[in-house]
Amino acid sequence: MDDTNEQVLKLELRLAQLDRVDACRGGFLTFVRAIWPEFITGSHHELVAQKLERVASGELKRLIVNMPPRHTKSEFASFLFPAWMIGKNPSMKIIQATHTTELAVGFGRKIKNLLEREDYRAIFPEAKLSMDSKASGRWDTDRGGMYYAVGVGSNLAGRGGDLIVIDDPHSEQTAMSAHGFDDAWDWYTGGPRQRLQPGAAIVVVMT
Repeated sequence: MDDTNEQVLKLELRLAQLDRVDACRGGFLTFVRAIWPEFITGSHHELVAQKLERVASGELKRLIVNMPPRHTKSEFASFLFPAWMIGKNPSMKIIQATHTTELAVGFGRKIKNLLEREDYRAIFPEAKLSMDSKASGRWDTDRGGMYYAVGVGSNLAGRGGDLIVIDDPHSEQTAMSAHGFDDAWDWYTGGPRQRLQPGAAIVVVMT
């Protein structure tokens, strides 16, 4: 009888684990809470998460998020959302751009490190880095996926993207310059917008 109860308990725990995995795969905020237990949800997080889920489903192809500093917009759009998308589709190609390459590479490092965490692997076991992925800003998955970090103004070198995230394209200095906005627009129209894979989405985040 004890063996039977133990087996039932193991099955119940396994079913609960599978339900949790399915919930994390299907809901962005559920994934965020699983990966970031200290996260406190605000109403604006729920709104942004709904929009990002529409991007993930293919329903929404263009999204602009404008919010003040310290509202978690970059943690969502440039870190947790790309990690969630790569988990759901390990063959996805992602281009991440910010006003400096260094900042974009920093996001790439955080995502790369997250992909190697046990709690992430428990949710997305299929999302694995390729063996030769060493650089934080330019790495691949073993399913043909890609992450490519660039600064605004940088050459994309023929790369294509299923998801392009542009986070704070203007630094405080370029925002104050006479040609800062024009330079960013010229780069966008001649670069990322020309690098879209069929059905690709663009997410822009700015203060």
